[in-house]
Amino acid sequence: MNKNTAGDHGIDRYALSALGVLTLVWGYNWVVMKVALHYAAPLTFAWSRTLGGGLCLLAVLFLFGRRFRPRHFWRVLLLGLLQTTLFIGFTTWSLVHGGAGKSAVLVYTMPLWVILLAPLTLKERIHGAQWSALVLALVGLLLILSPWHAAPDTVSSLLALTAGLCWALSVLVAKKIPVSDSWDLLSLTGWQMVLGAVPLLAVAWLFPGHAVVWTPAYIGALAYNILPANALAWLLWLFVVGRLPVAVSGLASLATPVVGVLAAALQLGERPPPHEIAGMLLVLLALAMLTLPWRSRRANNRSTKVHGL
Repeated sequence: MNKNTAGDHGIDRYALSALGVLTLVWGYNWVVMKVALHYAAPLTFAWSRTLGGGLCLLAVLFLFGRRFRPRHFWRVLLLGLLQTTLFIGFTTWSLVHGGAGKSAVLVYTMPLWVILLAPLTLKERIHGAQWSALVLALVGLLLILSPWHAAPDTVSSLLALTAGLCWALSVLVAKKIPVSDSWDLLSLTGWQMVLGAVPLLAVAWLFPGHAVVWTPAYIGALAYNILPANALAWLLWLFVVGRLPVAVSGLASLATPVVGVLAAALQLGERPPPHEIAGMLLVLLALAMLTLPWRSRRANNRSTKVHGL
């Protein structure tokens, strides 16, 4: 897993290219999800994409004759509830009325939540530049949310922040699940998606939204979420994490929301007001301060079990 095509002291160009593709796929998916919600209720779309993506990953295990049954079932179930049921559920719900770019930035505040929760769960103290980054992020969030005046998408913004918190909790849970190799990681990812999709399906059945409009746009959006944004993306991610330094692979956490903001502006015509743009820039700067040092010093490959959309 640790071959480096660029030599012992270089960066694997194939893995770096894969990381670039992965960032574009996950970043553009914010636009794709926003488009999909014109044709399907949020929970219907959420369970469809996660169940389909999870089954694709499990199919890979089956085709290659790898262990199919999940290990540490109850921990995987908890991870699925946090990472798929709550994280994907709140993320999708936030996009109903919220902007794709704005939601992407708010959801990707996950590293901020991880650092705030780390003293309680991992017994790790907040130190040095992390405090500065947290203050910077707080100012950015205040500018984005603008609590001094009512905004029509305030609820969507809070849902996106809640999704980021659930994602952070899932990261902390994932750190407690032993993973022996990439196949084990693939199994964990697939099973947590399938198990987490079941509550989404149940709630969607109990509280049905509007019927799905099966247009080419929706079919394409659903297929994009099942195949490139889930099954293929996870295979690319497994390829990347074994060949790039953690600090480099962690760049995807920073670059993905940037791609989401740019794609939303270009395709959807989203034009946030100046104070929101300033807030997004501050949050992204805080993430840049937090993500790379945090991952390079403290993270290991297990922290990549739950990464993106």
